Amino acid sequence: MENKEKQLSTVIFKPIAETEKCFLDEKISTKALHNKASMLRGERFSFQLAYQDMKMRFDRRIGHIKVEGDIADWVTVQRVECVPVRLPISRACEDMNFLRREPGLFPDLLRPITEKNRVYVTSDLQSVWVDIRVPEDAPAGDHKLTFTLYNGESAEEEIFGVCTFTATVIPATLPKQKLAVTQWFYCDCLASYYNLEMFSERHWEIIENFIKTAVDNGINMILTPIFTPALDTQVGGERPTNQLLIIERNNGKWSFDFTLVDRWIEMCKKCGMEYFEISHLFTQWGAEHAPKVMATVDGEYKKVFGWETDAAAEEYTGFLKEMIPQLIDVLRRHGVDKKTVFHISDEPGGWMLESYKKAKSTVEDVLDGQIIIDALSDYSFYEQGILQNPVVSTDHVGPYLENNVKDLWVYYCCCQVNKVSNRLVAMPTARNRIISTQFYKYKIAGFLQWGYNFYFTQHSCEPLDPYLCTDGGCWVPAGDTFSVYPAPDGTAYETIHLLGFTAALNDLRAMELAESLCGRDAVMAIIEDGIDPITFDSYPQEQEYILNMREKINKLIADNI
Repeated sequence: MENKEKQLSTVIFKPIAETEKCFLDEKISTKALHNKASMLRGERFSFQLAYQDMKMRFDRRIGHIKVEGDIADWVTVQRVECVPVRLPISRACEDMNFLRREPGLFPDLLRPITEKNRVYVTSDLQSVWVDIRVPEDAPAGDHKLTFTLYNGESAEEEIFGVCTFTATVIPATLPKQKLAVTQWFYCDCLASYYNLEMFSERHWEIIENFIKTAVDNGINMILTPIFTPALDTQVGGERPTNQLLIIERNNGKWSFDFTLVDRWIEMCKKCGMEYFEISHLFTQWGAEHAPKVMATVDGEYKKVFGWETDAAAEEYTGFLKEMIPQLIDVLRRHGVDKKTVFHISDEPGGWMLESYKKAKSTVEDVLDGQIIIDALSDYSFYEQGILQNPVVSTDHVGPYLENNVKDLWVYYCCCQVNKVSNRLVAMPTARNRIISTQFYKYKIAGFLQWGYNFYFTQHSCEPLDPYLCTDGGCWVPAGDTFSVYPAPDGTAYETIHLLGFTAALNDLRAMELAESLCGRDAVMAIIEDGIDPITFDSYPQEQEYILNMREKINKLIADNI
């Protein structure tokens, strides 16, 4: 009998925390029992059920999972699948807080369990992912769930194992998320993967499916491709055209049709998106050129601006000065003008300061009163007043914190691998989820990550199959380029590294609720209880810390409602 859980065969079957990752060659005895937890109303709470046949076998048995209990209707179960990881982390990375550094199969993909897609019981360590979606009117108190793993193919319905989990519902509702969160959304990657015409009806359906999954995971801001996004594109190269704005130029005069923009905004709002970000007005890494812009000119559809266009070219400047005020009117009509940000150029370095400043100056007048944000880390951009709303990489945030920059946004990508939090597949989930404490302590206003569904190689040179290639073509560590997989039916499959961040957002919301009841000092006392002060690059690495911290936050709430 394993950890007092009822075991009816050679199979060990037990609940473990969502912060665990089960590699096929591990032993289930290394995974701590996690059979109870508290949660708030309105929360999506996750844990796993691990299973392993302790008798050596060369075959498999088909497994089914039955869920019983008074809250069984709140529960969904997905299969955790291992994905090929060729590049878990760069060899040059000195940080050792990774689960594994060698290529192999890593647990990450979550796939719904159906009659055609069941679990397989073998001598390998595996798990399923369990979500409890707690209704906002959920009865408070303890609710016991019983999970039975059995062989449905057997005439006698052989039972492999039975385990229980106790969910304690606290009679307080998780508050609305305050943090603005964006993961860049790529319409062209969806059209390419599913072999669809851009913005065809089926394409729109799939886009909506992926947006719904994003919203369900706390992503509340979406990149809006007014033009084809000037992101990760080789100099002189092009991404597939995915431009919402319909443009014509007849007899030297511009005209703009916002029909697709209207549809995009209303669809996103219907899905629950709150904020919008307009695709970058100039090319990446320096703002030296115009993005790819397509238009029908005197009856001919063609590219009118691109790499050959200087950022400050008079014709392009005139074009923007005509278009942007009309776009803002559209945003105002939809009631999102105050919830929309604009971008100049992504990730300009210090040596690009003058080109960035020059490009920005061409549109400052028409963007007066609008929020402009960009991912950059060089403090001189902010210090000189060139950009008032920087999005700073988590490993360069020090000067901004030291100078008390208000409403600060942060981001991470493939480069943030030493010491700081990230969501790479090879990282422990606790390292992913710890960012909640940093968001809270430093009153971070927004977060950006560049790859929600990037299914291309570096510089968007060619499409790839994300099920076979998780590193963008041996380019960046697995987990950086996308957080969801494209399902055969046009929906999005979630991943452990996505849901680890979702849990962090829920932790943050719980902290904010506790603060509203008890004050900020009480919350910080729990976060930093018995440890050195939390920073972006110094924090407890054990998963027990994040699990215990959240339980303490929940108790603080329960004791003060």
